[in-house]
Amino acid sequence: MAEYLEFRRARCKDCYKCLRSCPVKAIDVQNHQAQIIEDRCILCGTCTSVCPQNAKIVHSELDEIRALLAGNEKVIASVAPSFISSFGLQDFMPLKIALGKLGFSNAEETAVGAKLVVVEYKKLLETGQFKNFITSACPSVNRMIQLYYPKALKYLAPVDSPMVAHAKILQLQYPSAKIVFIGPCIAKKREASESLLIDGVLTFEDLQLLLDEKEIVLSEISSIQMEQGASYANLAKIFPISHGVIRSFETLPEGYEYMAVDGTDRCAEVLEHIDSFSGVFLELNSCRDGCVNGPCSLMPAGNSIKATAQVRAYASKERKMLKPGNDSLPGGVTLLEQHKKMRNHSRPVTEREITEVLARTGKIKPEDELNCGACGYSTCREKAWAVLNGYADIEMCIPYMRKRAESMSYEIIRNNPEGVVVLDRDMKIVDINSKAAMLLGMESTGAIGRLAVDFFNPADFMTALAENRNVEVSRMFIPVTGCYIDLTISLLSDHGMLFGIMKDVTRKVNYDDKLSAVKMETLMTTDEVIKKQMRVAQEIASLLGETTAETKVALLKLKKTLQQEECINDR
Repeated sequence: MAEYLEFRRARCKDCYKCLRSCPVKAIDVQNHQAQIIEDRCILCGTCTSVCPQNAKIVHSELDEIRALLAGNEKVIASVAPSFISSFGLQDFMPLKIALGKLGFSNAEETAVGAKLVVVEYKKLLETGQFKNFITSACPSVNRMIQLYYPKALKYLAPVDSPMVAHAKILQLQYPSAKIVFIGPCIAKKREASESLLIDGVLTFEDLQLLLDEKEIVLSEISSIQMEQGASYANLAKIFPISHGVIRSFETLPEGYEYMAVDGTDRCAEVLEHIDSFSGVFLELNSCRDGCVNGPCSLMPAGNSIKATAQVRAYASKERKMLKPGNDSLPGGVTLLEQHKKMRNHSRPVTEREITEVLARTGKIKPEDELNCGACGYSTCREKAWAVLNGYADIEMCIPYMRKRAESMSYEIIRNNPEGVVVLDRDMKIVDINSKAAMLLGMESTGAIGRLAVDFFNPADFMTALAENRNVEVSRMFIPVTGCYIDLTISLLSDHGMLFGIMKDVTRKVNYDDKLSAVKMETLMTTDEVIKKQMRVAQEIASLLGETTAETKVALLKLKKTLQQEECINDR
């Protein structure tokens, strides 16, 4: 929900923890990334609490509030009563002073509105018209009922939440002022926006940032002794803890069994069976242990017991006061609110469609449906519904993907034309295909789980492990089979495995050897031919030399004779 809740896209890594924890499955996982489904989300904040990567962030209105405080208009703060546990205070006055330093014109506890809400609850209960009665203080629960459990709407109190009730009172007192709610709840952001009464919402986390910016330390303000005027008892200050609404009644109307239910999962269970019981007053809260454990509280995780004790101690002072306040609403103000049924855009799916999706993940028969919940959905059928609505990928079924991966791995290894052998760090055979077994002269049956040394020399695998590197060996001779192999060993560090690929190069080696022999024989023959030719050449040269000499002598004699004859003729 871009307006209230966002995801850091890069940090979401297929863990599905938010989806498993989401009570209404308002998480859309596409392309390995989770996103909020806006019209399904109840803003309970569970996903922000459970995300191991802190991928979910609550949209902040800090900039808007800073602008309000910097303006010329009055800004009034309505502060949720769980401030006691989040800021470690014992009284509201230090926080009120701090808010004044931040620029707020005034600040009041939202418990003022809570008290009036309890008065309205009491009036409705005394009419006896409700078979069961559900409190309307938690906006997440209200949204859950409106979207997913409309049959419970007739039991949901038609009363505003304490925040809206207080805003109506403040608006009457300060007609031109801006109202800012401060609390630990994400759902209040949407409720405030829809109410048109509240101009902004700060979480306790946001408020702490503002205090840090101004270097305001609450503990230092707490040490100042303030003179306080007379105040009136407000039992509703105990609202933020479990059973807080119930304890806010001075006297409980008769005819009901009063029960508090915390946590979205337990609330969903109660709402699912709401028609099966009667005469029950249900204080429902989406946060376990109440608002003190809100998603944007400053309470350390798991410390709700201490927070509950702090709020109890603070609220207990109210019961000692003998000055009851005026519980009547100002003229013209009504807290009645009809909560209407809401619809989301999820489409209904047919049994045939679900069956088809299940079949795509190998779930043909009912017994094939593991319902393991690894994907985030409680059942395989719910997952199929999500796939059909575009909220989930078919590959989110982890058992199916693992089975498919193992099947593919098995087929790849078995049908690989090269020899494949996988060893673990203890040099035990994890897997081996028939080609590798043939090359090594062993039986693959019964080899898995045994030491490699029982079948072949794993020295090169040990080298790869010891030196933490990949190893390549060319033309390794296997004496048992007389084969030659090129061995490539890959170290799979993340899996603690050694992956060996054996390429049979026996034919190539034998061919190369034969070719070398032919070459040597050819060279030897060529050498003999050359030697013979040299001998013949030498013999021919010798014969040619003798003939040439004789010819030369004859020609010289002929020349001399001719010269002598020429001289005689000249005389």
